[in-house]
Amino acid sequence: MKLEVIPVMGLPEISEGDDLASLLLSHAEVHDGDVVVVAQKIVSKAEGRMIEIGPADPEVERARVVAAETARVVARRGDIVISQTHHGFVCANAGVDASNVPPGTLALLPLDPDGSAERLRASLLDGGIHAGVVISDTFGRPWRVGQTNVALGVAGVRAVRDHRGEKDSFGMELEATIIAIADEIAGAAELVMGKSDAIPVAIVRGIEGAEGEGNARELIRPAQEDLFFAAGVDVVEMRRSVRTFAERPVPDEVVARAIEAAGTAPAPHGSRRARPWRFVWLKSSEARPPLLDALREAWRADLISDGADEETIARRLAKSDEILATAPVLVACFVSLAGTDDYSDARRARAERDMFIAAGGAAVQNLMVALAAQAVGSCWISSSLFAPDVAARALGLGSEWQALGCVAAGYAQTPPATRFPTDSQEILDIR
Repeated sequence: MKLEVIPVMGLPEISEGDDLASLLLSHAEVHDGDVVVVAQKIVSKAEGRMIEIGPADPEVERARVVAAETARVVARRGDIVISQTHHGFVCANAGVDASNVPPGTLALLPLDPDGSAERLRASLLDGGIHAGVVISDTFGRPWRVGQTNVALGVAGVRAVRDHRGEKDSFGMELEATIIAIADEIAGAAELVMGKSDAIPVAIVRGIEGAEGEGNARELIRPAQEDLFFAAGVDVVEMRRSVRTFAERPVPDEVVARAIEAAGTAPAPHGSRRARPWRFVWLKSSEARPPLLDALREAWRADLISDGADEETIARRLAKSDEILATAPVLVACFVSLAGTDDYSDARRARAERDMFIAAGGAAVQNLMVALAAQAVGSCWISSSLFAPDVAARALGLGSEWQALGCVAAGYAQTPPATRFPTDSQEILDIR
């Protein structure tokens, strides 16, 4: 196979409403089987995806536009924002760009890049030319320096080629190889386009086996398959209460890593004493029943003293057992009060105890967030808080260990419901 990558020279500055197909055909010879790679910027210009910003505070204006184009902030460091766009692309500043546009103007990504590619292909077909189209943009890449072209929109070309199930040259079956053909075509075109050469279109000729009905959506990895889906603040917001778990076991190293993270919570009195947490992982089949039986009896006694009837008692105990007894992972959480300072007055003594309990709560939260960061759901069950002495005795701990509830964890049976955004104004008091 012999490939040619041909720059299309002499195209004029593109304005809203321009016919890209006519301009292309007046400046280049396109053959059947070619793939036309078009820079996103001129597509956005032709489709009116440009926005003017005021000169008074352009950085603030740009940040506002980026926020509007962002579906999710993936990571942020200083002025750098890595965003997931409403299309699903993950890129810097949601694709909002001030390069190669007039001053005071920002270019936005096309609303529907696949649709843009399909319309351009249809226009070429109306002229009797059977060619594929790739709408490209330049993206950075995690773990590697430099940018490269990728496909944002695809028409008449396969986006990917799935080699899974085929044999390699040694006869071994390929299990994970999926080639991003459209991205490779976009990257090849970038070699003659360049960011500063005013060449927004290139023709890739001689590709074999790429023709097809792909789209760029195929190139977006589904969230459930993305090992790096969450970062930054997203990790905290991923923590959701999960009460129904799949039978799939949670690897030991996942639980151990989460408990390591739990231990980084702020400790009372800083480094003066050892960290006062104790996380009892009830891993063996023999470890869980003594605690659950003891808590069940303590709760039954409380419900009887409340005047609850047997039907109510049975229903509430069964609901608790449904989580605590069946969760793939159960961790009983404690904080030691042995290191509290002694005070002669009740006010300060109570504050000292509350400090340890609050710090323990931070450790429990760390545990659950660390589980969520590893795609493991969890639920905090407070029952041992109501019988702290019972819980400590059942697990052979001394009276200094204050129960902080249990964390039930496992892979979610079904994905948690979408969390509604929190309105910070409801909980924030600025003075």
